[in-house]
Amino acid sequence: MWLLLIVLGLITYYLLKRSVAPITPIPIWIFWLVMMTPAIIWTTWYTVKGNVPIPTWLIVVPLMVCFTLYWWLLQKGHIPSKKQEPKNQELNNLTSETPKPPEESEKLRPITVSEEKSLRDCFPWAVYYLQNLDYRPQAILCRGKLKTAPEEAYKSIKSNIEQVFGDRFIILFQEGLPGNPFFALVPNPWAKSQEKTQDKSEKITRPLLALTLLLLTVFTTTVIGAEMAGVSTKALEDNLGLLLQGLPYSLGLIVILGVHEFSHYIAAVRYKIITTLPYFIPIPFFLGTFGAFIQMKSPVPNRKALFDVGIAGPLGGFLVTIPILLWGLSLSEIVPLSTDATNSTLLSFQSLDPRFSFLFAVFAKVALGSSFVAGKAINLHPLAISGYVGLIVTALNLMPVGQLDGGHVVHAMFGQRTAIIVGQLTRLFMLILAMIRQEFLIWAILLFLMPITDQPALNDVTELNDQRDILGLFSLALLMVILLPLPRVIAHWLQL
Repeated sequence: MWLLLIVLGLITYYLLKRSVAPITPIPIWIFWLVMMTPAIIWTTWYTVKGNVPIPTWLIVVPLMVCFTLYWWLLQKGHIPSKKQEPKNQELNNLTSETPKPPEESEKLRPITVSEEKSLRDCFPWAVYYLQNLDYRPQAILCRGKLKTAPEEAYKSIKSNIEQVFGDRFIILFQEGLPGNPFFALVPNPWAKSQEKTQDKSEKITRPLLALTLLLLTVFTTTVIGAEMAGVSTKALEDNLGLLLQGLPYSLGLIVILGVHEFSHYIAAVRYKIITTLPYFIPIPFFLGTFGAFIQMKSPVPNRKALFDVGIAGPLGGFLVTIPILLWGLSLSEIVPLSTDATNSTLLSFQSLDPRFSFLFAVFAKVALGSSFVAGKAINLHPLAISGYVGLIVTALNLMPVGQLDGGHVVHAMFGQRTAIIVGQLTRLFMLILAMIRQEFLIWAILLFLMPITDQPALNDVTELNDQRDILGLFSLALLMVILLPLPRVIAHWLQL
């Protein structure tokens, strides 16, 4: 338990270092201590009381107090100076509708008077009627009235600006007041020669590093998989051949995570987004890995690309999770349902009650048939554990919060402002769910630590087509059927 707390502490510190440290002079360890206090309290409870469930008030009170204190510290220590702006703060500043005073705007002018005239000529009145230019520390905001379809306007004006300024600026098209989107010109950090860009792309991929991390993760997950199969550490030391018993879990999990991340990678490459190869994260305990990730190193061109890249991972991973989970469940053993509340957790692989999840319960019934009835639980085969973890990973990534895959999807569907509201409601929903199932406490904490905003696409105005909207709604429905428990009516119908 304390080992998991240490891991959570490291993740929390990393997230705070990236999201909070650049915008406040308050020492980051204070924020870390505030955010970790609830987890420390709960871990201490389990250490002292054993597996006795935590009282509801001991869950709610520390969370509310610490999150309130966290928000107060953030507001008290916020410094809106240029030196304290985070790396991508210029993208957040673009949503501000308050114009700068003329004198201050002139001081910030990054282009000459003749260049300004050329810039104004880039906006045909029949496409976008330009009304004023607003100079900001890290951007030129071009405000006016949209006269044609957003996608056509962006293509036309982007082409005009590139003919005048080359690759000197990144051209963004952002949501403003209702019906008044605006353009922004941000200095382009990638404005280099093609040769340098190619060299940089080669360094970004780092295939040797990706392969090394993959092999290490295969090893750590195989060791953990052998333990799940009942192989003791002593027996493993005496006979390394027993390690092969961990391969069903290891290979199943690697395939699920690999397909998830490579689906992201392929979608990103399709839109010519510079991105890293998938990097696995090996750990020698718990599940043997903390998953895998890719990093996109260049802007997303539009909301269509944001949607496709975001949804590709969860759907790709889910499609391979289904056969792996069904196969693993068919190899699993049906056992009596434990009446001990201390053993009925989501990590009780030897006696798991699948009814906590609508979808998981349906899969269990399909795989095990009539032998799986009410009053029974499942002793998961290692392959089934990998499929189960894949299902949880799918749900976590589909959470519509910030820069998670689900956050990208909701942002692409409804726009950034609506996505922020949906993200806040999701945080509240997870907090309520954590009161019902304490295993979701870590989820609730991670969601509150994550930035609520998602980075905008270059063209963040053009909406999606109907097909993508339907697919996006399907992904949200998939999240709900994974998280919500099996309704009693359906449980009775399935004889569960």
